[in-house]
Amino acid sequence: MNIVLKTIALVLLTGLLPAIAQNDTKEQLIVPLSDPSKPGSLEVGLVNGFIHVVGYNGKEVVIDAVARSRQNNRTDERTNSEGMRRISTGNSFDVSAEEKSNRIHVNASGTHKPVDLTIKVPQRFSLKLHTINNGDITVENVTGELEINNVNGAIELTNIGGSAVAQTVNGQLKATFREVNSNTPMAFSTLNGRVDVTFPASVKANIKARSDRGDIFSDFDIDIDKKQPQATRSNESGMYRVSIEDWIYGKINGGGPEVMLKSMQGSIYIRKAK
Repeated sequence: MNIVLKTIALVLLTGLLPAIAQNDTKEQLIVPLSDPSKPGSLEVGLVNGFIHVVGYNGKEVVIDAVARSRQNNRTDERTNSEGMRRISTGNSFDVSAEEKSNRIHVNASGTHKPVDLTIKVPQRFSLKLHTINNGDITVENVTGELEINNVNGAIELTNIGGSAVAQTVNGQLKATFREVNSNTPMAFSTLNGRVDVTFPASVKANIKARSDRGDIFSDFDIDIDKKQPQATRSNESGMYRVSIEDWIYGKINGGGPEVMLKSMQGSIYIRKAK
């Protein structure tokens, strides 16, 4: 069997582009799909930079990449104790996209500066997005399975459909669904920030929610489970330690797949779409 793999790569060396060396470096990739009539998937992983994905009516994936310029160019000219001047290595910028059977993997590397990606995808697209520093992750107008991970930034999902698992460490987490997959569990969590999720009024879900240093709010009529919290035992140094899980369990519209919402330092909001 022959496998066709389409790769689009972009390599920019700002040292060769003096006209824009002092500004943000901007370029665009256009990735055609093997079968535009079928849904696709996108995977993006960054170390530095934001990821913004928006669904549109087109049949291609359009990637706009920006490498941020230095905030202070004077650091390029500083000297050491021997009177020698540091020579800037420029801003090498390497972005590539691989497509196979409507599955696209985007990689951005080769720079210590943040690389920001704004990506347009057909509206029926699943996403797996990850970044660590210097940027938020936002998604708009996409229907599919969403797996979103951030470390030092917020996550915002707007007018989405399908299902989502979203997690960040330092940042707010907000999601607004126009429709949900009735058979798929979902999870939303952050360590430092609030969790704010809006569902359609007709959603059916089993809610599992916990906020260590915040409150839980909802305008749904949630049927709260009045049973005693579950206790777990662990054996440590010959002694048993009993801890109580401070979770709230409840059902929306009779119950359905589990939806977990958790924040350590922030409140949780479970909203009903107007």
